[in-house]
Amino acid sequence: MRDYQKTFAELQTAANIAQWNAYVDGTDEAFTIAAEKSLAVSKYHSDSQKYQSLKALVDSAKNLTPLERRAVDKALLMFEQNQLPDELLEKMTNMSSEIEQVFQNFRGELDGKTYSNNELLDRLREGKNSDDRRKTWEALKQVGQEVAPKLIELAKVRNEAARKLGYKNYWEMSVRFQEYTPENLLAIFTELDRLTTPLFAEMKEEMDAELKVRFGVETLKPWHYDNPFFQQPPPGEVNPCEFYEKKSREEIAEISVKYYTDIGLPVGEILKRSDLYERENKCQHAFAFDIDANRDVRILCNLKPTDEWMDTQLHELGHAVYSYNNDLELPYNLRDSAHIFTTEGVAMFFGAKARSPQWLVDYAGAAPEKVQSVAVALQKQRRKEQLIFARWVLVMLNFEKAFYENPDADLNTLWWDTVEKYQLLSRPENRDKADWASKPHFVIAPVYYHNYQLGELYAAQLRKSLGPLATTNTPELGKRLKEKVFLPGASLKWEEFVVFSTGEPLSAKAFAEELKK
Repeated sequence: MRDYQKTFAELQTAANIAQWNAYVDGTDEAFTIAAEKSLAVSKYHSDSQKYQSLKALVDSAKNLTPLERRAVDKALLMFEQNQLPDELLEKMTNMSSEIEQVFQNFRGELDGKTYSNNELLDRLREGKNSDDRRKTWEALKQVGQEVAPKLIELAKVRNEAARKLGYKNYWEMSVRFQEYTPENLLAIFTELDRLTTPLFAEMKEEMDAELKVRFGVETLKPWHYDNPFFQQPPPGEVNPCEFYEKKSREEIAEISVKYYTDIGLPVGEILKRSDLYERENKCQHAFAFDIDANRDVRILCNLKPTDEWMDTQLHELGHAVYSYNNDLELPYNLRDSAHIFTTEGVAMFFGAKARSPQWLVDYAGAAPEKVQSVAVALQKQRRKEQLIFARWVLVMLNFEKAFYENPDADLNTLWWDTVEKYQLLSRPENRDKADWASKPHFVIAPVYYHNYQLGELYAAQLRKSLGPLATTNTPELGKRLKEKVFLPGASLKWEEFVVFSTGEPLSAKAFAEELKK
């Protein structure tokens, strides 16, 4: 295992650096190199002799410590998912890279001009005329028409890979490689659906009444909701952006530095290596990168003076401090979060601070009397955000499962059927376009979206277990998170880790209780 850890660290670090360079530069050459380095990691883990040797080690070694066994189990997962012919691995990697590059460089066209994704999102939020909003919304969906055929072909290739490894399809394989069982995962989301359906329906009815007055329409369409996928709510009684709009983008970064320093999780070293501001050809989204599992942690953002980007900055730094504070005494492949949803949960725990009343006073410099006057409205908006996002994840989970079960289905209709069921939206009339395919996560993070919502469930349990400490700005918060969340890394299976760090198994109950309050 020592040789494995050393080689894996070298290959994965090279792949991470190449991926970072591709997102930062956006050049053909950078994406080609990133694909090659990513493929090298997959090819290393496709070696059947190494895989069989590792399995033999497990079978013969009777004295493995729990930590050693966990490291071997994680390695076995990596090998199992790559027991594929080199040409198939290469095909999947190259197809993914090609689609990612389309997303990164695509600019929507509107009234004869081209716009970045961020510019179109701004226009949608600010649009007052229904027809103008519709055209902006359609421009945000244009990339879907270009990438949909490529995504369908990629899904078929991914399914072929899954079947070679003994799974029904890529969705089932991915879920199992994320250390879930499909049955348990779906049970958690069935519970989430049951607990949030009446709360969401009541909230949306009230919100829709306000939007109909705002836009002077009798029937609302998807472009009336400010976000092209209705994964975030329209502005409420108060716009949290007003607490940030007079600041510079640099001040948004400075606020995050002060907060994380106050709670004993300094981020100066992280930000020295990070790339925070928008420019041509750079990826338009946001990510956190743990380059080497040895303190080279970075974030990529495109900061603007908005509450959304303040949230994103805190969120990505949440991922980053989790990685930065892993125990370096752990084996390389265990210097990671306990699970992808636990790092999402930590990131969401921090991102939510951006609209928290007391935090706005302490860090955004808001006047206390102003915040006090809108505190209830801010909390109401936060509840909307959580409900809307939960229902959006139900769309992604169920659509993506069906997508891999039958990529040749009428996906355009299936998408709107799923949207209507879980988000209670009305589909546009006479529209048969690949609106689903404009979501980049189908390629950059396939079969992943459920982890965001599981992160919300974990964040709710974390807040419950922290009690009053969750809202303080003292080093005690950072200390507790280091001890109970960061330092264990991936040394425990996620089920054990959730109980260790929050005191109870993962469920939707704490999340639903917060919404009821």
